[in-house]
Amino acid sequence: MTEVSTPAVSVIVPVFEMGRFLPDAVASIEAQGVHVEIVVVDDGSSDETPRVIAELGDRVVAVRQPNRGPAAARNRGIEVARAELIAFLDADDLWPEGKLALQLDRLAREPELDVVLGRIQYVVLDGGAIPDIRFEDADAKTVSHVHLGSGLFRRRAFARIGTFDEGLRISEDVDWFMRAREAQLRMVILRDVTLVYRLHDANTTRALTARSSRVAAVLKRSLDRRRAAGITGELPAWRALDDRAVDGGAP
Repeated sequence: MTEVSTPAVSVIVPVFEMGRFLPDAVASIEAQGVHVEIVVVDDGSSDETPRVIAELGDRVVAVRQPNRGPAAARNRGIEVARAELIAFLDADDLWPEGKLALQLDRLAREPELDVVLGRIQYVVLDGGAIPDIRFEDADAKTVSHVHLGSGLFRRRAFARIGTFDEGLRISEDVDWFMRAREAQLRMVILRDVTLVYRLHDANTTRALTARSSRVAAVLKRSLDRRRAAGITGELPAWRALDDRAVDGGAP
């Protein structure tokens, strides 16, 4: 039997009733020019998503589970993944060309780093709307904030911090990053765009409002943990992780 080589990166794609977007997401991963394993975790979809996944064939490792939320889907993907480097991409988003190459290079040059993030670019599809947020670049619609899809993670980061809280259906990513910052995990934010976040009719105002309300609860949990541990003062600013902060914010 031919031995299957270990992929450089395992990419976990959680999907729930977003099958219409999935082929584009998978194609953007394959276009990276890196040996990847794509783990698609169907979180109990009841629409055309299972058929779309089946049509992708051996391009992906397909996993299906009862609907338990994105945190559980990502955790299942981590269990299945074979690589020591892990990335995430939501089924309705895309990666820009060269994203993995940039992040792999940074991890290779700085072995102490656990996570390499990047900028997020917002793109509007039919039925979508730009949220009322302040962009770094108003024309390109780019921001720097918490989003799993913008990052590349060493597996050891999850061994140290733990996986995603399955009790959270929203803001599980914010919760994980808060725990990572409390533990002083080594992270950096690149100056480059590493995620194209697509806005459409299924992820706009209602989801953003729900997320905002849940973020406040997640931040309070972080504060409670720090108080219980006797940790005083604020966490370092998110900007402290940013490559742009080194040169005063030059593009």
